[in-house]
Amino acid sequence: MPGLRCGSSRASPFALAWLRNRSRGSMKKPLSIATGEGAGAARQRSTPSIEERSTLPLIIQGGMGAAVSNWQLANAVARTGQMGVVSGTGIDTVFVRRLQDGDRGGHMRRGIEQFPIRRAADEAIRRYYRPEGRAPGEPYTMLPLYRQVVAPARQELTMLATFVEVFLAKEGHDAPVGINLLTKVQLLTLPTLYGAMLAGVDYVLMGAGIPREIAGALDLLAGHHPARLRFDVEGLPSDAVEYLEFDPSAHWETPPAPLARPKFLPIVASNSLAKMLARKAIGQVDGFVIEGPTAGGHNAPPRGEPRFNERGEPIYSECDEVDLAKIRELGLPFWVAGGTGHPERLVAARKAGAAGVQVGTLFAFCDESGLAEPIKRSVLAHAARGEVDVRTEPRVSPTGFPIKVVEWAENPAVGATRERICDMGYLRVAFMTADGKVDYRCPSEPEAAYVKKGGKMEDTIGRQCLCNALLSVIGHPQINTNGTVEPPIVTSGDDLATISGFLGGRTSYTAADVVAYLLSCHCEG
Repeated sequence: MPGLRCGSSRASPFALAWLRNRSRGSMKKPLSIATGEGAGAARQRSTPSIEERSTLPLIIQGGMGAAVSNWQLANAVARTGQMGVVSGTGIDTVFVRRLQDGDRGGHMRRGIEQFPIRRAADEAIRRYYRPEGRAPGEPYTMLPLYRQVVAPARQELTMLATFVEVFLAKEGHDAPVGINLLTKVQLLTLPTLYGAMLAGVDYVLMGAGIPREIAGALDLLAGHHPARLRFDVEGLPSDAVEYLEFDPSAHWETPPAPLARPKFLPIVASNSLAKMLARKAIGQVDGFVIEGPTAGGHNAPPRGEPRFNERGEPIYSECDEVDLAKIRELGLPFWVAGGTGHPERLVAARKAGAAGVQVGTLFAFCDESGLAEPIKRSVLAHAARGEVDVRTEPRVSPTGFPIKVVEWAENPAVGATRERICDMGYLRVAFMTADGKVDYRCPSEPEAAYVKKGGKMEDTIGRQCLCNALLSVIGHPQINTNGTVEPPIVTSGDDLATISGFLGGRTSYTAADVVAYLLSCHCEG
């Protein structure tokens, strides 16, 4: 097939026709990341009109990793007319583990059939698909750790995994679907975005950092142009810059038609960051998610000198509150997140000028979410009785960001032994070695290895392998070298403590139930 560098391998005619249809009509002139052309384009925007606001989703389903916000959840939310969001964090590992577990329902293979780069699709099936699943006690086959420079085949697997997740999320409806990424997880960002764009993703949402270059990268990738991001490398000389580079042409002989450029929504926790991105981002920012410290998952650390309560949790103050009136002055749509899983919060957000709210916790425990069923049912049963505790842990995550962790009586992680390990590597930090090479370390790896690489022993205290723990939460736990199963870490927002009012005696509920509840007293703000 002309246009594919796959020899005798071929994309299905349906896949190519589908890709062409996804690509038409929405490509803007690419921006230059190198020069910053187009930076601050949002400055010319005026406050969205009532008509413009009416076309935006009132509810964004939060992007909860890894694969708690899976394609089933995003699809279910989108079918209600609101925005479903898939998590892109660790999606390549999630994808190959689903294949190794037999691909129940055949969904991965259905998505794989539509991927336009046939050699990558065929290779994924050959290497990872096990029709009968893994043998009892058999560990998962691991993916090679991602690095600054990897082979095109490794990029294509990432693109394929993201494509399949977005493709399945978009099946059967016309509502918007987004993908959520962590800015701090840099290595896979560009191929992940490109794979999502091949599947027609409508929005990209990114938090946990300052995503200043992402909007410009989206413009370039939409035209199949090479894109690059500054690579954060500790110990880099002040006059040196390292980049992560991705060239779509490495995967095509002749690229297909330009792709639709998704809208970009940074997730921010301060007025200053929103203002900086609106005015100085490379490329056009299309809106914001304004996230408070009661939101689930990772949170921005408090401003100023760190202070902690008697439980060891970071203390947030008025300095950490976002002035929504100032956000509104930026002239871009915004959604409010954190403690927004209540109908009156949607009404209040609209009155404050927001387009709507982003909600995570209620969706995290609905029937369609990726949480493993035993964990989901156990947490909900305890939450219905008011027997859960959500703690803001300042040290568990190797990212250095505070993270919300759920504690309850039946937590399978209590008393479990965790191996110190870093075999997925998503949260590794790059550093410059004495001989001028880029290497990687993680404060959750064995202490001796971390210190040998120049890390500080105090940085390892309390750290846990979040990568493995979150894969365990969604039912794909690794079998450790000592034969034990990796225990989970369940994360949630503070709203879990009051979910009993929403449950009203129910033991389960759907994504559509959540949307109906949130809209139950909606009125125009």
